[in-house]
Amino acid sequence: MLHVLTIVLPIFGLIALGFAARLAGVVSDRTGEGLSEFVFTIAVPALVFRTLTAAELPEAQPWGYWGAYFSAVAIVWLLGSLMAVRLFGVTRQEGVVCGFCSAQANTVFVGVPLILEAYGQPGAVPLFLLIAIHLPIMVAIASLLTEGTAANLLRLARQLATNPLILGIAISATWRLLDLPVGGAFKDMVNMLAAAAAPCALFAMGIALKRYGLAQQPRLAATITALKLLVQPALVYVFAFHVFTMPPVWAGVAVLFAASPCGLNAYLLAERYRTAVGVTASAITVSTVLSIATTALWLTVLGVR
Repeated sequence: MLHVLTIVLPIFGLIALGFAARLAGVVSDRTGEGLSEFVFTIAVPALVFRTLTAAELPEAQPWGYWGAYFSAVAIVWLLGSLMAVRLFGVTRQEGVVCGFCSAQANTVFVGVPLILEAYGQPGAVPLFLLIAIHLPIMVAIASLLTEGTAANLLRLARQLATNPLILGIAISATWRLLDLPVGGAFKDMVNMLAAAAAPCALFAMGIALKRYGLAQQPRLAATITALKLLVQPALVYVFAFHVFTMPPVWAGVAVLFAASPCGLNAYLLAERYRTAVGVTASAITVSTVLSIATTALWLTVLGVR
Protein backbone atom coordinates (compact mmCIF):
# COMPACT_ATOMS: atom_id res chain seq x y z
CA MET A 1 0.00 0.00 0.00
CA LEU A 2 2.89 2.35 0.76
CA HIS A 3 4.26 1.88 -2.76
CA VAL A 4 0.83 2.62 -4.21
CA LEU A 5 0.80 5.91 -2.30
CA THR A 6 4.26 6.80 -3.61
CA ILE A 7 2.84 6.46 -7.14
CA VAL A 8 -0.47 8.22 -6.57
CA LEU A 9 0.49 11.11 -4.29
CA PRO A 10 3.07 12.88 -6.53
CA ILE A 11 0.74 12.64 -9.52
CA PHE A 12 -2.35 14.01 -7.81
CA GLY A 13 -0.21 16.33 -5.69
CA LEU A 14 0.82 18.16 -8.87
CA ILE A 15 -2.82 18.34 -9.97
CA ALA A 16 -3.72 19.78 -6.55
CA LEU A 17 -0.87 22.29 -6.82
CA GLY A 18 -2.18 23.51 -10.17
CA PHE A 19 -5.70 23.80 -8.74
CA ALA A 20 -4.44 25.69 -5.67
CA ALA A 21 -2.32 28.03 -7.76
CA ARG A 22 -5.32 28.93 -9.93
CA LEU A 23 -7.61 29.23 -6.89
CA ALA A 24 -5.15 31.66 -5.28
CA GLY A 25 -4.86 33.68 -8.49
CA VAL A 26 -1.13 33.00 -8.80
CA VAL A 27 -1.70 31.75 -12.36
CA SER A 28 -4.51 32.34 -14.86
CA ASP A 29 -6.56 30.14 -17.16
CA ARG A 30 -4.24 31.30 -19.94
CA THR A 31 -1.34 29.64 -18.10
CA GLY A 32 -3.21 26.35 -18.15
CA GLU A 33 -4.15 26.76 -21.80
CA GLY A 34 -0.51 27.50 -22.70
CA LEU A 35 0.79 24.53 -20.73
CA SER A 36 -1.85 22.25 -22.24
CA GLU A 37 -0.93 23.36 -25.74
CA PHE A 38 2.78 22.80 -25.03
CA VAL A 39 2.12 19.33 -23.58
CA PHE A 40 -0.19 18.24 -26.37
CA THR A 41 1.74 19.65 -29.35
CA ILE A 42 5.38 19.36 -28.21
CA ALA A 43 6.14 17.48 -24.99
CA VAL A 44 4.02 14.33 -25.39
CA PRO A 45 4.95 13.87 -29.09
CA ALA A 46 8.61 14.10 -27.94
CA LEU A 47 7.87 11.46 -25.29
CA VAL A 48 6.23 9.26 -27.93
CA PHE A 49 9.24 9.73 -30.24
CA ARG A 50 11.74 8.90 -27.50
CA THR A 51 9.83 5.77 -26.54
CA LEU A 52 8.97 4.36 -29.95
CA THR A 53 12.36 4.99 -31.57
CA ALA A 54 14.17 3.13 -28.78
CA ALA A 55 11.65 0.43 -27.85
CA GLU A 56 11.53 -3.22 -28.86
CA LEU A 57 8.18 -3.49 -30.63
CA PRO A 58 6.24 -6.78 -30.90
CA GLU A 59 6.71 -8.67 -34.16
CA ALA A 60 3.00 -9.43 -34.49
CA GLN A 61 -0.03 -7.25 -33.80
CA PRO A 62 -1.18 -7.71 -30.16
CA TRP A 63 -4.78 -8.48 -31.09
CA GLY A 64 -5.63 -9.71 -27.61
CA TYR A 65 -4.45 -6.41 -26.17
CA TRP A 66 -6.60 -4.41 -28.60
CA GLY A 67 -9.53 -6.78 -28.01
CA ALA A 68 -9.41 -6.52 -24.22
CA TYR A 69 -9.40 -2.75 -24.21
CA PHE A 70 -11.79 -1.94 -27.04
CA SER A 71 -14.35 -4.59 -26.06
CA ALA A 72 -14.69 -2.76 -22.74
CA VAL A 73 -14.82 0.60 -24.54
CA ALA A 74 -17.70 -0.55 -26.74
CA ILE A 75 -19.70 -1.89 -23.78
CA VAL A 76 -19.20 1.20 -21.62
CA TRP A 77 -19.89 3.62 -24.48
CA LEU A 78 -23.16 1.82 -25.23
CA LEU A 79 -24.12 1.74 -21.54
CA GLY A 80 -23.31 5.42 -21.09
CA SER A 81 -25.35 6.45 -24.11
CA LEU A 82 -28.36 4.29 -23.26
CA MET A 83 -28.43 5.34 -19.60
CA ALA A 84 -28.13 9.02 -20.50
CA VAL A 85 -31.03 8.83 -22.97
CA ARG A 86 -33.37 6.47 -21.14
CA LEU A 87 -32.72 7.34 -17.50
CA PHE A 88 -31.90 11.05 -17.75
CA GLY A 89 -33.93 12.03 -20.81
CA VAL A 90 -31.19 13.67 -22.88
CA THR A 91 -31.26 13.84 -26.69
CA ARG A 92 -29.65 11.22 -28.93
CA GLN A 93 -26.76 13.56 -29.74
CA GLU A 94 -26.21 14.31 -26.05
CA GLY A 95 -26.32 10.58 -25.38
CA VAL A 96 -23.50 9.99 -27.87
CA VAL A 97 -21.34 12.59 -26.12
CA CYS A 98 -22.15 11.13 -22.68
CA GLY A 99 -21.23 7.65 -23.89
CA PHE A 100 -18.00 9.00 -25.36
CA CYS A 101 -17.22 10.71 -22.04
CA SER A 102 -17.85 7.42 -20.20
CA ALA A 103 -15.33 5.56 -22.39
CA GLN A 104 -12.72 8.19 -23.32
CA ALA A 105 -9.64 8.15 -21.06
CA ASN A 106 -7.57 11.16 -20.07
CA THR A 107 -4.37 9.59 -21.34
CA VAL A 108 -2.15 12.62 -21.91
CA PHE A 109 -2.77 14.43 -18.64
CA VAL A 110 -3.24 11.52 -16.23
CA GLY A 111 -2.76 8.14 -17.96
CA VAL A 112 0.76 8.70 -19.31
CA PRO A 113 2.36 9.88 -16.05
CA LEU A 114 0.43 7.32 -14.00
CA ILE A 115 1.33 4.29 -16.15
CA LEU A 116 4.98 5.30 -16.58
CA GLU A 117 5.29 5.79 -12.82
CA ALA A 118 3.66 2.42 -12.13
CA TYR A 119 5.42 0.28 -14.77
CA GLY A 120 8.37 2.35 -15.95
CA GLN A 121 9.94 1.70 -19.34
CA PRO A 122 8.37 -1.80 -19.76
CA GLY A 123 4.96 -0.12 -19.74
CA ALA A 124 5.86 2.57 -22.26
CA VAL A 125 5.53 0.46 -25.40
CA PRO A 126 2.02 -0.94 -24.72
CA LEU A 127 0.98 2.51 -23.48
CA PHE A 128 1.93 4.35 -26.65
CA LEU A 129 0.80 1.55 -28.93
CA LEU A 130 -2.64 1.89 -27.37
CA ILE A 131 -2.57 5.68 -27.65
CA ALA A 132 -1.62 5.27 -31.31
CA ILE A 133 -4.96 3.71 -32.19
CA HIS A 134 -7.07 4.89 -29.23
CA LEU A 135 -7.13 8.54 -30.26
CA PRO A 136 -8.04 8.22 -33.96
CA ILE A 137 -10.59 5.44 -33.39
CA MET A 138 -12.37 7.17 -30.50
CA VAL A 139 -12.44 10.65 -32.04
CA ALA A 140 -13.49 9.36 -35.47
CA ILE A 141 -16.36 7.25 -34.12
CA ALA A 142 -17.52 10.01 -31.76
CA SER A 143 -17.58 12.59 -34.56
CA LEU A 144 -19.38 10.26 -36.97
CA LEU A 145 -22.02 9.28 -34.39
CA THR A 146 -22.56 12.87 -33.26
CA GLU A 147 -22.88 14.31 -36.76
CA GLY A 148 -24.86 11.38 -38.17
CA THR A 149 -25.56 11.67 -41.87
CA ALA A 150 -24.09 15.19 -41.89
CA ALA A 151 -20.59 13.88 -41.05
CA ASN A 152 -17.77 15.46 -43.07
CA LEU A 153 -15.27 12.67 -43.61
CA LEU A 154 -12.70 14.89 -45.34
CA ARG A 155 -12.67 17.36 -42.45
CA LEU A 156 -12.38 14.51 -39.96
CA ALA A 157 -9.47 12.97 -41.86
CA ARG A 158 -7.72 16.36 -41.98
CA GLN A 159 -8.16 16.83 -38.22
CA LEU A 160 -6.70 13.41 -37.48
CA ALA A 161 -3.82 13.87 -39.94
CA THR A 162 -2.76 17.12 -38.26
CA ASN A 163 -3.16 15.88 -34.68
CA PRO A 164 0.24 16.26 -32.92
CA LEU A 165 0.04 12.82 -31.28
CA ILE A 166 -0.72 11.11 -34.59
CA LEU A 167 2.10 13.07 -36.24
CA GLY A 168 4.48 12.09 -33.42
CA ILE A 169 3.65 8.43 -33.91
CA ALA A 170 4.01 8.70 -37.71
CA ILE A 171 7.39 10.45 -37.43
CA SER A 172 8.60 7.85 -34.92
CA ALA A 173 7.56 5.00 -37.22
CA THR A 174 9.29 6.65 -40.21
CA TRP A 175 12.43 7.25 -38.16
CA ARG A 176 12.58 3.57 -37.19
CA LEU A 177 11.88 2.44 -40.74
CA LEU A 178 14.77 4.55 -42.08
CA ASP A 179 17.00 3.42 -39.19
CA LEU A 180 18.05 6.99 -38.45
CA PRO A 181 20.25 7.65 -35.37
CA VAL A 182 19.05 9.46 -32.26
CA GLY A 183 22.04 10.87 -30.42
CA GLY A 184 24.05 13.87 -29.34
CA ALA A 185 22.40 17.23 -28.78
CA PHE A 186 19.26 16.10 -30.61
CA LYS A 187 18.75 13.22 -28.18
CA ASP A 188 19.34 15.52 -25.20
CA MET A 189 16.76 17.97 -26.52
CA VAL A 190 14.17 15.23 -27.06
CA ASN A 191 14.83 13.87 -23.56
CA MET A 192 14.39 17.31 -21.98
CA LEU A 193 11.09 17.89 -23.79
CA ALA A 194 9.86 14.39 -22.91
CA ALA A 195 10.74 14.91 -19.25
CA ALA A 196 8.58 18.05 -19.16
CA ALA A 197 5.47 16.23 -20.36
CA ALA A 198 4.24 14.70 -17.10
CA PRO A 199 4.70 17.60 -14.63
CA CYS A 200 3.37 20.20 -17.07
CA ALA A 201 0.37 18.01 -17.96
CA LEU A 202 -0.56 17.41 -14.33
CA PHE A 203 -0.21 21.07 -13.33
CA ALA A 204 -2.33 22.11 -16.33
CA MET A 205 -4.95 19.54 -15.36
CA GLY A 206 -5.22 21.17 -11.93
CA ILE A 207 -5.84 24.56 -13.51
CA ALA A 208 -8.46 23.01 -15.79
CA LEU A 209 -10.33 21.50 -12.83
CA LYS A 210 -10.76 24.96 -11.31
CA ARG A 211 -12.06 26.24 -14.63
CA TYR A 212 -14.58 23.49 -15.37
CA GLY A 213 -16.08 23.04 -11.91
CA LEU A 214 -19.43 21.30 -11.37
CA ALA A 215 -21.75 22.87 -13.90
CA GLN A 216 -24.95 20.81 -14.02
CA GLN A 217 -26.64 17.38 -14.03
CA PRO A 218 -24.66 15.96 -11.07
CA ARG A 219 -26.49 12.60 -11.13
CA LEU A 220 -25.67 12.01 -14.78
CA ALA A 221 -22.08 13.16 -14.20
CA ALA A 222 -21.84 10.70 -11.29
CA THR A 223 -23.16 7.89 -13.49
CA ILE A 224 -20.58 8.66 -16.19
CA THR A 225 -17.87 8.76 -13.53
CA ALA A 226 -18.85 5.35 -12.15
CA LEU A 227 -18.79 3.83 -15.63
CA LYS A 228 -15.38 5.35 -16.33
CA LEU A 229 -13.55 4.66 -13.08
CA LEU A 230 -15.10 1.35 -12.03
CA VAL A 231 -16.99 -0.45 -14.79
CA GLN A 232 -14.56 0.09 -17.68
CA PRO A 233 -11.38 -0.96 -15.85
CA ALA A 234 -13.22 -3.93 -14.32
CA LEU A 235 -14.23 -5.11 -17.79
CA VAL A 236 -10.70 -4.62 -19.13
CA TYR A 237 -9.33 -6.55 -16.14
CA VAL A 238 -11.60 -9.51 -16.89
CA PHE A 239 -10.84 -9.44 -20.63
CA ALA A 240 -7.07 -8.89 -20.21
CA PHE A 241 -6.44 -11.48 -17.49
CA HIS A 242 -9.13 -14.08 -18.12
CA VAL A 243 -10.23 -13.94 -21.78
CA PHE A 244 -7.33 -12.77 -23.96
CA THR A 245 -3.64 -13.67 -23.71
CA MET A 246 -0.94 -11.04 -23.19
CA PRO A 247 2.06 -10.31 -20.92
CA PRO A 248 1.08 -9.21 -17.37
CA VAL A 249 2.57 -5.74 -17.83
CA TRP A 250 0.50 -5.21 -20.98
CA ALA A 251 -2.63 -6.34 -19.14
CA GLY A 252 -1.86 -3.95 -16.28
CA VAL A 253 -1.28 -1.05 -18.66
CA ALA A 254 -4.64 -1.71 -20.33
CA VAL A 255 -6.42 -1.69 -16.94
CA LEU A 256 -4.75 1.54 -15.76
CA PHE A 257 -5.40 3.12 -19.17
CA ALA A 258 -9.10 2.33 -18.71
CA ALA A 259 -9.01 3.52 -15.09
CA SER A 260 -7.90 7.02 -16.08
CA PRO A 261 -10.58 9.70 -15.55
CA CYS A 262 -12.79 11.12 -18.30
CA GLY A 263 -10.69 12.70 -21.04
CA LEU A 264 -10.63 16.33 -22.12
CA ASN A 265 -11.47 15.24 -25.66
CA ALA A 266 -15.03 14.64 -24.45
CA TYR A 267 -15.27 18.27 -23.39
CA LEU A 268 -13.76 19.42 -26.69
CA LEU A 269 -16.27 17.28 -28.61
CA ALA A 270 -19.14 18.71 -26.56
CA GLU A 271 -17.91 22.27 -27.18
CA ARG A 272 -17.58 21.65 -30.91
CA TYR A 273 -21.18 20.48 -31.25
CA ARG A 274 -22.56 22.68 -28.45
CA THR A 275 -24.16 19.71 -26.71
CA ALA A 276 -23.78 18.19 -23.21
CA VAL A 277 -21.04 20.73 -22.39
CA GLY A 278 -22.03 21.10 -18.74
CA VAL A 279 -22.29 17.42 -17.95
CA THR A 280 -18.97 16.56 -19.62
CA ALA A 281 -17.22 19.33 -17.68
CA SER A 282 -18.79 18.02 -14.46
CA ALA A 283 -17.83 14.43 -15.25
CA ILE A 284 -14.22 15.42 -15.98
CA THR A 285 -13.99 17.24 -12.65
CA VAL A 286 -15.70 14.55 -10.56
CA SER A 287 -13.86 11.64 -12.20
CA THR A 288 -10.46 13.31 -11.85
CA VAL A 289 -10.99 14.02 -8.15
CA LEU A 290 -12.35 10.55 -7.39
CA SER A 291 -9.64 8.85 -9.46
CA ILE A 292 -7.25 9.58 -6.58
CA ALA A 293 -8.99 6.80 -4.65
CA THR A 294 -9.89 4.52 -7.57
CA THR A 295 -6.35 4.62 -8.96
CA ALA A 296 -5.02 3.39 -5.63
CA LEU A 297 -7.67 0.66 -5.73
CA TRP A 298 -6.68 -0.57 -9.20
CA LEU A 299 -2.96 -0.40 -8.44
CA THR A 300 -3.64 -2.61 -5.42
CA VAL A 301 -5.78 -5.02 -7.47
CA LEU A 302 -2.99 -5.26 -10.06
CA GLY A 303 -0.42 -5.90 -7.34
CA VAL A 304 1.91 -3.13 -8.54
CA ARG A 305 5.04 -3.26 -6.36
